[in-house]
Amino acid sequence: MCIIFFKFDPRPVSKNAYRLILAANRDEFYHRPAKPADFWGGNNEILSGLDMETGKEGGTWLGISKRGKLAALTNYLQTKIDIHAKGRGTLVSSFLTSDLDSFSYLKKISAEGHLYNPFNLVAADFNNTRGDVICYYGSKGEQEPVRLKPGVYGLSCSLLDTPWKKLQHGKSLFADIIKKSQDIAREDLVQELIKVMNNEDPYQTQLLKNKERNLFDQSLMATLLCVCAAQDMEQGPTPLF
Repeated sequence: MCIIFFKFDPRPVSKNAYRLILAANRDEFYHRPAKPADFWGGNNEILSGLDMETGKEGGTWLGISKRGKLAALTNYLQTKIDIHAKGRGTLVSSFLTSDLDSFSYLKKISAEGHLYNPFNLVAADFNNTRGDVICYYGSKGEQEPVRLKPGVYGLSCSLLDTPWKKLQHGKSLFADIIKKSQDIAREDLVQELIKVMNNEDPYQTQLLKNKERNLFDQSLMATLLCVCAAQDMEQGPTPLF
């Protein structure tokens, strides 16, 4: 399952502290076409991977712009999806190209959430003059988006900070890295975060049904690392920081 950990501190006490640290794994079919992270958009101001699935081209799951806009998406775990629903990846790319602030955009999306399969969306504005703001909206949660307070957060395929063991374990590992982030080089910090996202400790083994209604062991979905669990349910890691 897709998973995101992030630390938000708009006014860090130390000059060496980061206002945002984010680590994410994308869990997706290997055969789904996508472009790797690169710059695109007007003046090449947006950095993200891009979905190239037919009918959903141009969507993305995580991106940031030179204007200080950031957005990240996870799908909400469900047994059935509406194949006629709008592509959720456009929720991220549309914010990155829009002029709306994060809260106003999520407010608009909250009124349109029924057009998509369930999702979680984090949107942020990093602005040196107006201050940093991160907002969250989950289409299966509260009706209104919320502005997040400074802190460490975890998001997978349920609502923000849902206390799944997998999420709690990863969040704890992530928080340990954050504590020493001011004292290590940026390159070392990135490597430490990659180690966290490659963690293979199993949590919450589940048995789920695939589309042929056969039961298969989804224990690998209970790790932070995204790996192939079955031949027709291929999954792969796409860490993005």
